[in-house]
Formats: sequence, C-alpha cells, structure tokens
Amino acid sequence: MTMFDLTGRLAVVTGCRRGIGLAMAEALAGAGADIVGVSASLETEGSEAARRVEARGRTFTSYRVDLADRVAVAALAAELTTGPRPVDILVNNAGTIRRAPAAEHPDADWDEVLQVDLSTPFVLARELGRDMLARGAGRIIFTASMLSFQGGVNVVGYAAAKSAIAGVTRALANEWAGRGVNVNAIAPGYIATDNTRALRDQPERNQAILDRIPAGRWGRPDDLAGATVFLASDAAAYVHGTILAVDGGWLGR
Repeated sequence: MTMFDLTGRLAVVTGCRRGIGLAMAEALAGAGADIVGVSASLETEGSEAARRVEARGRTFTSYRVDLADRVAVAALAAELTTGPRPVDILVNNAGTIRRAPAAEHPDADWDEVLQVDLSTPFVLARELGRDMLARGAGRIIFTASMLSFQGGVNVVGYAAAKSAIAGVTRALANEWAGRGVNVNAIAPGYIATDNTRALRDQPERNQAILDRIPAGRWGRPDDLAGATVFLASDAAAYVHGTILAVDGGWLGR
C-alpha cells in the first residue's frame, strides 16, 4: 500500500541500539526509509541496528552521542540540520529511568532523567522541526509511556518526564499541524526491555502486571513497529497530537 511507503525519506531514530528503538529503526527501514541512528552507546561500525537496516536494503548512519549532555545534543542537532539530506522523520525514542522512592529520589537522578527524557527530545524536535516547517512537511514521533497517563511507583522523575512528553506532543501539534508537520507520540505498554527487567525479575510484581494486561503477555519491541510506520507515513496525514497507546489493552482494563 503506497500510503505506508517511506522510500526516499530519511528518519532519525534516537535510542536505536536495542529494544524499542532498534525495532522502530528496522520497521522504518522495512518501509523504505534510510536511517540515522543515535545512541549514547551506539557502535560506530558493525552495530546490530546497522546490520538490520542494511539487510532491508537501506543506509544506516550512526551517531554516538551522550543525550544527557546539552552541548553534545546541540552539536548533533546542528549537524543533522546542515547535512546533505533533510530529515523527514524524527523518532524521539531515547530514554532512561531511575528507580527510588520519591522521598529518597536524588537530585542528580531527577536532573538526568528530565534531561534525557524531556529536554533532549524537545530540543531535537525544535531544531529539526524548524527545518520541517520551512519545507512544509515532516513527521515527529515521541515515545511516551503508560506513565504519561498514570503516576507509577518509585519512578517520579520518569513519570514527570513522560507526562510532560504528552503535553509537548499536543502543544507542538497545536502549532505545527496547519504547517505540514505531524507531531504524535506512541505510548508503549509494558514491553520486555532492559528498562523493565527490574519489574520482570520480581515474581509478584511481574504477575500483577500480567494479570492487568488483557492480552495476557508482556509486549515485545516489534509490537511497536506498525504504529511507528503508520505515524511516519502518509496514512497518518490527518493524525495530529495523538498519544497512541500500544499496550495490550492495559489502559482499557
């Protein structure tokens, strides 16, 4: 179906070294997009992300960037906006989480989580979005969370950042929808990744989560593939400011 075809487009995917970001990059490549991958620990050559994207017949360019470093993020944005090809799709997926009771949550953890999960995605959206606005076309996809809707436990910084990401998504959509730039977010449910390993390693907590998911299982990173391609494609031309839950029915329970 041509409305899902991304051939000729360039997509930037942050946090693509593993998990959800890796699945997103592979899915976009499968739909025809070339990929610029960004991660704090991404190998400059021979990464799994590069292997999967190139196996789909698309190009992969890697950037190893500390997304907690404001100066490094600004330099990345400048390089991406002055590159030989314009960025058509920005997937702001990279994130981090720190677990501690709120009364014991260190300032350093709060600052790092807010920088990586909120400030950096906004800066990249602002800088790349400005160029998209000038061209009158572009797609920006944030990775939100179930904690964009709920408060969570022992993850106050993460909950704050992901709640704010939902607000940023709507605010940018309000400003940019009429100018050819679609801004939306995907809210993954409980996905089996490194970020959720601590929950899965607690038998009682793991079972409580499974009991709440109508689909009866933890999600897999590739469960996000279809939603990513949809929001990046012409099929979502009239979709703006949406927080699309991919959660096995969690929010409907």
